[in-house]
Amino acid sequence: MGELRPQSETMRAGVIPHRWIRLEDPSSVAVVESYETIIAGGGPAGLTAAYELSRHGRSCVVLEADPRMVGGISRTDQYKGYRFDIGGHRFFSRSREVNDLWREILGDQFITRDRLSRIYYDRKFFHYPLKPVDALWKLGLFRACRIVASYLKARARPIRPERSFEDWVVNRFGRVLFEIFFKSYSEKLWGMPTNAISADWAAQRIKDLDLVRAVTSALFGGLRSRKGEVIKTLIDRFEYPRLGPGQMWETARDRVRQQGGAVHLDRKVVSIEHDGTAVTAMVSADSSGKLTRYSGQHFLSTLPVRSLIRAMSPAAPDEVRQAAESLKYRDFLTVVLIVDRAETFPDNWIYIHEPGVRVGRIQNFKNWSPDLVPDPSKTSLGLEYFCFEGDELWTRSDDELVQIGRREIEAIGLAKASEVIDGCVVRMPKAYPVYDDHYQAHLGVIRAWLKTLPNLELAGRNGMHKYNNQDHSMMTALLAARNILGLGTFDTWKVNTDAEYHEGAAEDDAKVGRAVPRAIEAL
Repeated sequence: MGELRPQSETMRAGVIPHRWIRLEDPSSVAVVESYETIIAGGGPAGLTAAYELSRHGRSCVVLEADPRMVGGISRTDQYKGYRFDIGGHRFFSRSREVNDLWREILGDQFITRDRLSRIYYDRKFFHYPLKPVDALWKLGLFRACRIVASYLKARARPIRPERSFEDWVVNRFGRVLFEIFFKSYSEKLWGMPTNAISADWAAQRIKDLDLVRAVTSALFGGLRSRKGEVIKTLIDRFEYPRLGPGQMWETARDRVRQQGGAVHLDRKVVSIEHDGTAVTAMVSADSSGKLTRYSGQHFLSTLPVRSLIRAMSPAAPDEVRQAAESLKYRDFLTVVLIVDRAETFPDNWIYIHEPGVRVGRIQNFKNWSPDLVPDPSKTSLGLEYFCFEGDELWTRSDDELVQIGRREIEAIGLAKASEVIDGCVVRMPKAYPVYDDHYQAHLGVIRAWLKTLPNLELAGRNGMHKYNNQDHSMMTALLAARNILGLGTFDTWKVNTDAEYHEGAAEDDAKVGRAVPRAIEAL
């Protein structure tokens, strides 16, 4: 299959002078003392914070572990000229400030795309959101009658008490529709049975949907929330960078440098030095093991909270380290297949609800932007597998994973295995922070201790252990940067799911982070 080739390096521009001490001993530390703010992580949050600081003329540096790319989970990777997302990222936000910032950075490089995404089940494709005529026709009269009967039964005799995700959905859609359109995909995504996921996740994630309203919407117009707003997850058009989301963050990196800031690649933060009252330095290691100490006045971390606490020097108290080690993550890998066909299917992406295959979702990158595919006679597809780092799927070789992808793409009927002419694999650890029964308590312990280090800000999805969208990550970073700039005192934990800051808001996960499932509590 070929090797993944690195991107061409972009020359650093506008980097302010440093004071270096170079030592040949690889265990020694090179010292950098030129920066007011040190930012750990070059994803959307870290680069947004650096952009905000540098455009105000403040000295800052971003430390990114990857040796060649920025953007984190929102990066655009490359393989033999093919560009592809790690998960697919729509650019849509209710926050005017975030929308304006996207435009400011990327200008006319956005394209507007029509959304088409369908559900694959029982070797058939169903529109999502569901279109009743389409669904009833493909399910057949007998199954359609069972759906209606199941729904009426659920409304007449709802499950009580309503404890699990399964209970919640069955009560609102009926068991037959639950088993067709909810059960398999949810279990693939989160790695737990639907009767073990708490009902509060469904209440948050599907709160504005029910069967009657979905049918009404399909017949009479766009689906809106009970407040009259278009439901964010179901928008039918969105904007997208011409060369993928990584184009946004590659441009942001260049703009930071042009504004006098710095972005250092191949700099994994391995130690965060503090004196018990403030952070004093971050120490990074490059791929050869050489260490660099970055001292500063302010620090911002977008690292996974568990990694942040592990890096503390001296070590955090035992109870804080135990709380950090208790935080869990769901991981993710993409198998990219290059298909010798100009067109495969018209969707941007497809949800795979079929239990007979392991793939959970498939991206058609050409339908996100034609410029992601260098050869118009070919198509590139991203088969997404949800897993845990170190499990049986994660540890398979790239060749094995590509072969699994070839078999499953044929089983689904999207392409023949013989049409797949190349492929590669990208693994993304800690893609989804997991909300279990006790994560809030663990975060509470960690946050209480971090308050003793007031010059350390947290921002972003993993930086705050919140399963949020890109715009939410950006808004937390903007507010953290403004704290550093002295423009206010903002509590970044009060940014809601629409990337809006509410001073008096309660820190409730239904409001301040994208909904993710948690296990039901024991009786």
